[in-house]
Amino acid sequence: MFHNDRPTPRLRWPAALAAATLALGMGAASAQASEAPAASASPSAPSAATASATTLAAAAARPDEPLGARPYMGWSSYSMQVYAGDGKKWISAEQIIAQSDAMHDKLQKFGYEYINIDAGWNGGVDANGRPVPSETLYPDGLQAVIDHVHDNGQKVGLYFIPGISAEVYEAELPIAGAPECTTGDVVKRPLQQADYWGIGHRIDFSTPCGQAYIDSIADMLGEWGVDFVKFDSVTPGSGIGDLSIDARDDVAAWSTALERNDIWFELSWALDIRYADFWKEHANGWRVDWDVECYCENEALTTWDNISRLFPKAADWWRHAGPGTGWNDFDSLNVGNGAMDGLTKDERRTAATFWAVGAAPMYVGNDMTNLDEYGLELLTNKEVIAVNQAGRPAHPVSTATPRQTWFAVNADGSVTVAVFNLGRTDADITVPLADLGIDGSAKVRDLWRKKNLGTANGEFVAEDVPLHGTRLFTFTPAKKSTITLNDDDARLVYDGDWARNGGKEVPARTQALTVSSFDSSDGGEAPETGASNIVSINNDGPGIVYSGTWSRSGGRGMGDYQDDVQYSEADGSAFEYSFVGTGIDWVTETHSSQGEAEVFLDGVLVDTVDTFQAEGRGVQQVVYGVRDLPNGSHTLRVVKKSGQFMLIDKLDVVQEGVLDIDHVAFDRAQPADAVVTLGRDPGEFLGVFRGGKALTAGTDYTVDGREVTIGSTLLATLPDGDTALDFRFRGDLRDDVHWTGTDGASVSLAFTGSKVTLTGAIGPDQGTAEIYIDDKLVDTIDLHGDARLSRQTLFTSADLRKGEHTIRIVKASGDVLRIDGLSYVTR
Repeated sequence: MFHNDRPTPRLRWPAALAAATLALGMGAASAQASEAPAASASPSAPSAATASATTLAAAAARPDEPLGARPYMGWSSYSMQVYAGDGKKWISAEQIIAQSDAMHDKLQKFGYEYINIDAGWNGGVDANGRPVPSETLYPDGLQAVIDHVHDNGQKVGLYFIPGISAEVYEAELPIAGAPECTTGDVVKRPLQQADYWGIGHRIDFSTPCGQAYIDSIADMLGEWGVDFVKFDSVTPGSGIGDLSIDARDDVAAWSTALERNDIWFELSWALDIRYADFWKEHANGWRVDWDVECYCENEALTTWDNISRLFPKAADWWRHAGPGTGWNDFDSLNVGNGAMDGLTKDERRTAATFWAVGAAPMYVGNDMTNLDEYGLELLTNKEVIAVNQAGRPAHPVSTATPRQTWFAVNADGSVTVAVFNLGRTDADITVPLADLGIDGSAKVRDLWRKKNLGTANGEFVAEDVPLHGTRLFTFTPAKKSTITLNDDDARLVYDGDWARNGGKEVPARTQALTVSSFDSSDGGEAPETGASNIVSINNDGPGIVYSGTWSRSGGRGMGDYQDDVQYSEADGSAFEYSFVGTGIDWVTETHSSQGEAEVFLDGVLVDTVDTFQAEGRGVQQVVYGVRDLPNGSHTLRVVKKSGQFMLIDKLDVVQEGVLDIDHVAFDRAQPADAVVTLGRDPGEFLGVFRGGKALTAGTDYTVDGREVTIGSTLLATLPDGDTALDFRFRGDLRDDVHWTGTDGASVSLAFTGSKVTLTGAIGPDQGTAEIYIDDKLVDTIDLHGDARLSRQTLFTSADLRKGEHTIRIVKASGDVLRIDGLSYVTR
């Protein structure tokens, strides 16, 4: 029997391992808050205090729904296993029955129904090499516990990992249902590691015996009445992304076996997003990050850092979840008891809000027999639960700020809106309705307070959002408002072979022209300037996401950028930054106290850099840099591997150059116009700005083709030294597109409105597209253009009759069809 009682921080931990078929039973790693003041909106509230139909939708699953139609709700034992330091206690018959009864009494009527037993439940194998429950944990048999859970109207889950243990394959046991096979036939040779911890060996699925073995286990679970399987240490993911360990064959085999037994299949942990399509094909849900638990035995279940680090992950993963697809799993929602959660009341509500708007499975990690009053309020708010069960993952307006707005457009046209204050002080958070795709006004309802707030026009201000706090709203657009949906929106249905971005997108871009003003007659000289297409992000920049243990050191006087650095002493600590551009530099310190770090770009390990310096200290050193990336969205992640410290001083982001020069010198003694050549088509040029204010075209500057001339009259008004004039260029809506190269591929939108408009790109590589309204061909539009231009009006319908409609766009010709934005006018 394998045994290891030491939990590894932030990893699934092999506790009480049984030498079972798949090395099964492994320790898995898997009052009120600050009162929300009324947000600013017009005082005229709706007469009836009701939310939209979406918001008030019933949370409970319907009998006719397919498995996985909604994010599941329930409880998992693992957080308490870690917290108590005695995993066995929390998966015993006595404890599981107690949790089932507590769920039945407190949470079940709100939709919670799964009781998931994590690692360590089994006690060996049967004569066919299949796991059997521990007789110590379940003296009356696990079946009695399963029956009790089912009698409470609930479902039960068990835990597994990939592979097969040496004891099982060496025993060459006959496989149930496949007498021609033995467990000795299924191990892959030469032997290969199957899981993160090296507990089991890979199964050979090129032989039918491999699938037969998994089938025999899944069929046994079906006979027991098991409803859910958590499959841990799935790779690529689980800390391994180089394919040295690859569990995709296991995932496919288990998926086939569990599907025929109608068992939910959940993958864990930190799944590699590069293989998202594979996970979606084979599973009902997948963990997107490391464990939420802090491994703070008898102190706390989690920490704020383990919650806040999920935001950038959700920003990457949200497109991959939804009804009929599967669900992004954020891990246990540990907000039920402030005495053990490790979070403030505001942080607890923020976590509950984030799980809700992320459409993440809402499974409690607390002891359900000991929930406090506030925890029950968080877990049983019907309007918040309905947001989760609607299954529309929210996405951020931007992650470049600590005061974030996340939103999702619902099927009825209402918009779920959550604001999160991830910063360091209380703050007002302004939500422009245009950021939500609303052109018009909207009625606003606060879901946590269950109160209508009136009508917002143009923008809405959530006032005094506390540090690490949140607000959650439904915005219902007024009649005759225009609703604009980005190509990513869950309401758009794609049919055929489609991809996202991949160099087919054009991001919006602003580049500064630095004007260096001086007077040579007074002996002045033009100041030196740097490249304006490089943007420096200090180590405390709001877009940098830190995971693990980090501290800040300021006022060091060592020549650091802005005289401060961020540092960590814990191996495995990491920072991550998402950017739009063509390159990036990691600028840091080199010193004898430092060591190696792994660098990942867009999820791929690209380098291991050494920041060790035997003598002296290197300041503002570029230890990793990359250029010539496709212009678009990228993510840099750096993980500490060795040494006492790892530091970050700043990141230099290289943006696309859209001007032929970075700066000009203006000599007052010899005034002259400045001429700049645009690197993008002038049709995308939006104008020149100073300090956010637009300069006047035709007066302050003129445009002739690609040449922009800044007049000497305007230049003479600038102060001595450097002044930035920003040149702005339009890009695709939210800097992304969906595209297809397949004739006949289509995208459709169902809506209720009087008018619908398609906006997007024209370009040399595009051809024609057919437009259908309510299945009737109404137009064939030509999307070909000599230049690539974004956000063009491509089609607008005539007035439509009252009621529901569907628009469908079908690629007819050309190399590609890009889809960017669809908007409709509400009635």
